[in-house]
Order: sequence, then structure tokens, then C-alpha cells
Amino acid sequence: MTQTAIGIDLGGTWIKGVLMDTDTGEIIRQLYHPTNGENDRGDAHWRLAVKETVEDLRQQANALPGGAVIKAVGLSAPGLPNAGNQCIAFMPGRLDGLENFDWHHFLNEPVHVVNDAHAALMAESRFGVARDHKNVVMLTLGTGVGGGILIDGKLYQGNHQKAGHLGHITVNTESDLSITGQPGSLENALGNATIAKRSLGRFTSTYELLEAYKRGDSFAQWVWLTSVRHLAIGICALLNAFSPDLVVLGGGITQAEDDLLLPLAEFMNLHEWRPGGQSTPIKIAHFGDMAGAIGAASFAIQNQDV
Repeated sequence: MTQTAIGIDLGGTWIKGVLMDTDTGEIIRQLYHPTNGENDRGDAHWRLAVKETVEDLRQQANALPGGAVIKAVGLSAPGLPNAGNQCIAFMPGRLDGLENFDWHHFLNEPVHVVNDAHAALMAESRFGVARDHKNVVMLTLGTGVGGGILIDGKLYQGNHQKAGHLGHITVNTESDLSITGQPGSLENALGNATIAKRSLGRFTSTYELLEAYKRGDSFAQWVWLTSVRHLAIGICALLNAFSPDLVVLGGGITQAEDDLLLPLAEFMNLHEWRPGGQSTPIKIAHFGDMAGAIGAASFAIQNQDV
């Protein structure tokens, strides 16, 4: 009988669900539900949508030839989980009603809850580009910059589950404060949310900036390459702190591909400390849109086995 896990990614726009083979990582089924629906009914709707997604995936597991055992259920969401990873304990300003919501009681089964950026790392660690590595740093590059840290094959969440907020390391002490109070954060230097400010109002998205960069626009090249240099400096700081086997980059900004990776490699040549000439590999994440759901299932599998 097939061993499976259910993973749910609760985001501000979509609830994504996967039914996954626990041994191979094969996605047997995947589902999407709008988080708030057309009528914007608030938290009552997204809670019910999560429940419906889990029930749909459970029915599909039962319908598989020979049936399937659902070994674990995981849920990823923005915010900081509580100490036991049963709920999101801290997430002000988003998804009203998420904080301290009892998923175990609501779904009538144990649910392993994990931060969404941490889930992306778990997906890569168990089934993606970091599968054969025990010590990994991951950065998710999108609207903001998130991240996660894997130490000896396990997700490091730290005191109060705050570890891995790598977008809030400082790369420029003379710039604005981040939401954590840090000046000149990597998130502010690279995230899509600050592109208008970084480009003096010339561009409203990283996509627009990159299109101008490709056309040879000198201003766009200055803005983009400055951002990539800050990314390299941030990565090097993390390498010095954690000395991982691998750095994984995920998120929408990685769709820039060589426009990101080639200048990043040049800046890494300038800034990375390489004793004995040994550099740390940097890879683009394997999983894209469903990384949070796959990672939630992966986290649940790992914790169910403990």
C-alpha cells in the first residue's frame, strides 16, 4: 500500500495542496483553492478551504489502486510557529485569525505547522537539489527575502522559532530599517517590494527592471547589479557564519536565471572567503509554485518519524 503525506501551503492568495508519495516525492495529486474566494469572506472561508483541500486529497488517496496510507499532514504558512509546530503563534497584519489557530482540533488529526520559507527548504532537502546535503542555507527571493537553515539534516528553527529570517541580515548600514529594526537589510536591497524606491520610481517590478537591463539601459544595469552585489555580500556573510555544503536560491527573482547567476558568480569571486580555493556551490531550487505544499508534507514526514 502506498505511503503518502498531505501538504498544504496557506498563502495570501492561494491555498495549495499536494498528496505526495513519502518515499519518492512523487506528486500524486495537487489542488488549488483561492484563499478568500470571490466574496472575500475572511478567515472563516480560508479555514474551510483548507479543510476541504485536506478532505479532497484524503478521498483521492483512498481512490488509488490498492488504497494509500496517509502518514502525516503538514501545513506551511507565513509567520512564526509555536514551539511544538502545532500552529502559527505570531503573524500580525496578515490572515486574520491565523495566530494560535488549533489545526489539530479543526482537522481532527495531528498537523505539523511550519513557516513557508522553511517549508521551501524542506522540499529541497528531502526531494530537491539539496537532497544529498546535510548543511544547507536557502534564500527565497521574491516580494521579500526569506530563508531557512538546515543543520545536520534537520531544520534549524532556533529560539522562538525565529531562525532563518535571512532577508533581515544587514548588507548596508546606511539604508532604511527593515521590519525587524535592522538597517539596510538584504530584503530591502533585493526584494520586489522595494524596487520602486531603489529605482527612484523608474520601475515598479523586478521584471520591468530586468527588461531594461537586457536592453542595455545603464541606469537599470546600475540598479540591478547593485542589488546582485548586495545578494553576494549577504550570501558570503551566511557562508562565514554557517559554512554550509550548499546555498539554494528560490523564489520568483530566480527566474532571471543567467541575468542573476552570472553577475552573482562574479561578485562571489570578489567577496567569498575560500580557504584552500574551495568555494561553496549555489543552486537554483528545483521546486517552484508548489514548494510550500511539498515542503509542508516533507516537514510532516520528518517530524512524524521522530
